[in-house]
Amino acid sequence: MSFGDPNNPYGQPQGQGQQQPGYGYPQQAPQGVPPQQGYGYPAAPPVSPYGGGYPGAAMVMPGGVKANRVILWILGVFQALFGLIAVVASGWLADQIASSPELDSQGQDVSSILTGTMIVVGVIGIAFGVWAIVTAIKIRSGGNGIRISGIVYGSLVTVGSLVNLLGANVFALLSLVLGILLIVFFAKADAAAWFKRNQQQY
Repeated sequence: MSFGDPNNPYGQPQGQGQQQPGYGYPQQAPQGVPPQQGYGYPAAPPVSPYGGGYPGAAMVMPGGVKANRVILWILGVFQALFGLIAVVASGWLADQIASSPELDSQGQDVSSILTGTMIVVGVIGIAFGVWAIVTAIKIRSGGNGIRISGIVYGSLVTVGSLVNLLGANVFALLSLVLGILLIVFFAKADAAAWFKRNQQQY
């Protein structure tokens, strides 16, 4: 009498006692295959809300930071051009003063003060323009200091625009809006996460 005989009523049924796949204890994964957690597909890696689905992944620049980079380029180029025009105009005015015999000494003193003021304003405009352009360039690779620099720049632009609006300069309304946007976009949480990311990945 054989226990392996399928026609033997007293024998052990064929296959009984053998562990069926999918029942009982979890099967050990073959060598070289990473263990899976739970049932079904393996657990997905954590996903960052600002881009990068795994540690060390490159983040995606937030939309507000991209907008601020464009705003900084616009303000920087216009301020640098304004400053350059002011410096050139001051030189032209100085030549006119020197070649004008009609002005008395008092008139020449006033004109010289005006020329000096234009030079100072022009240099400040160029400096602000360079500041904005450098900040815009450094946005992709810079750290939190660039973010703070952008907030300070936006605050100064906002204050200067308010002063110009008091002088009935309607064009200052545009720079006022842009300055406020710089502050708001740089102060958001996604902008802070972007500038505090691991700099070595770039």
